[in-house]
Amino acid sequence: MSKYQSYRDLIVWQESINLVENIYQTTKSFPKEEMFGLTSQIRRSSVSIPANIAEGYGRNHTKEYLNHLSIANGSLSELETHIIISLRLNYINEENYHIIWNHLQTIGKLLYGLRKSLNSSLNEEKQNSYPNTQYPKPNTL
Repeated sequence: MSKYQSYRDLIVWQESINLVENIYQTTKSFPKEEMFGLTSQIRRSSVSIPANIAEGYGRNHTKEYLNHLSIANGSLSELETHIIISLRLNYINEENYHIIWNHLQTIGKLLYGLRKSLNSSLNEEKQNSYPNTQYPKPNTL
């Protein structure tokens, strides 16, 4: 399906894994009463991004891959919201917020590019799968 040997070769997956590490480090300092609230939600949504990229890559069809990338994109938006809430509740400082926010924007752009590329290849597959309906030109005398 791809020129990559594994989903682990995808920059978007690698960056997402780096983000998960950052998120886990950041949420260690969250209040203990948030362990099963916001902390859990943030960690879950961050892990969902690379997990869905990997799962989609492992699917047999481009449409399934695109669906999982869409889910990853949804998790990214969810995580953006959690990070904004964390800033407003003073669980993270402005500097850390901007680091995470910029990382999220980078991943979002990479996801968009991958989805666009896969959509293009899907459209090419569709065009190539239709029978040629052009009739040969009649011989002119």
